[in-house]
Amino acid sequence: MITESHTLDGAVEPTRWRDRVRAWSGSIAYVRTTDILIALAAASLPWSTTALAVFMLLWLVAVIPTIDWEKFILDLAKPAFALPVALVALAVLGVAWSEAGWAERLQGIKPLGKLLLLPFLLAYFQRSQRGLWVFSAFLVSCTLLMILSWIVLALPQLKLAHTASDGVPVKNYLDQSQEFALCAFALMPPALTALRARQWRIAAGAIALILLFVANMFYVVSARTALVTMPVLLVLFASLHLSRRATRLLFAAVALASLLVWTTSPYLRQRIADVGIEYRAHDTSGIASTAQRLTYWRKSVKFITEAPLFGHGTGAIQHMFTRDAAGQTGLNAEVINNPHNQTFNVAIQWGLIGILLLYAMWTSHVRLFAGRDLVNWIGLAIVVQNITSSLLNSHLSDFHEGWMYVIGVGVAGGMALRARRPEKILADSAARRGCVTHKWCNKRDVVPAKVFGPV
Repeated sequence: MITESHTLDGAVEPTRWRDRVRAWSGSIAYVRTTDILIALAAASLPWSTTALAVFMLLWLVAVIPTIDWEKFILDLAKPAFALPVALVALAVLGVAWSEAGWAERLQGIKPLGKLLLLPFLLAYFQRSQRGLWVFSAFLVSCTLLMILSWIVLALPQLKLAHTASDGVPVKNYLDQSQEFALCAFALMPPALTALRARQWRIAAGAIALILLFVANMFYVVSARTALVTMPVLLVLFASLHLSRRATRLLFAAVALASLLVWTTSPYLRQRIADVGIEYRAHDTSGIASTAQRLTYWRKSVKFITEAPLFGHGTGAIQHMFTRDAAGQTGLNAEVINNPHNQTFNVAIQWGLIGILLLYAMWTSHVRLFAGRDLVNWIGLAIVVQNITSSLLNSHLSDFHEGWMYVIGVGVAGGMALRARRPEKILADSAARRGCVTHKWCNKRDVVPAKVFGPV
């Protein structure tokens, strides 16, 4: 009997412990704290890589006890969840056939490692009702950065970090431009909806922020990659949210504004003129960005044709450029570990298999955002921005732009999936009728249609 009692106690205690953990992790305070952590991670992204890493780690630790593992495993069968994990798994397997040294092989896994958090974010924001906190935190943070950018343009001594460019308080102009472009386009649906609802103050505020972000890129500092993505996002926005007449008016206004900016911004004219100078460059002693990219891409194509199916293995990019630079001079002698194109980045290491997984992942994430509300627009803009900018950079593998993708797609994708649930659709329908007939209606799930609804 003593043995049986002891066994019974041993079985009961773990159950009680698990129940306590489940109750604790399900409390309102715990859930709110978890939401605050991911919002702080988004807010810290424009400012600090260390703070971002700390907040993301704390968020992941906080989320793990709340996961319904049975449902999470079922979710992993969905392409949007599974394909990021598959791409990381391919990077791990690619270590086996890599031609690089072991240090480079292990380092080659790191750029894609952040994709492992995408399934957790997608799953979490199917339950969390505070996804807009994350986007609001990022917008406020970028707005403060934009204001400081104008200030340090006039007073460079106020920079928070040593940077090579004027008007860049922290980090670099490449990251700053991607942030500002995304914020400008994320604000367009609220501005349009407010205009249609004749909410003039909201419309004026949103339009003012859009103009300030865009003006900063045209008059202070900008990455040409961001300038390439902006027309793509503009066409996408017009096709989804505007009538033909409104589209014509918008493009006419953009044409006039572009002419005005071109005549009043020496900075922008110089940035465009530099493309021709860089194209003719033959070494890295001066500005040679365009010529460098063309050289990287030409060599990348050669490396890919040598191992088209499985590539040269994880971390092999620098090894391949080092091998090819032997006996060369000028730009051909340059050794890099980033070919400035995400497709080439993947193909050199994992060949056609890697390309198929990369484009399948992008496609699955585009398909997440089929709606036309604010959340779907933000998610779609993030994916399209990443795809477009990855033609000129390895932005999915880069730290800053990669985290923009992971956090943005994870939050918006989870919210979009939650909105498609049958019970959520019924709840929203009941909310529009006044929440009279459905006892499970939760007003916190409902975003006011007049501000954030379909446009």
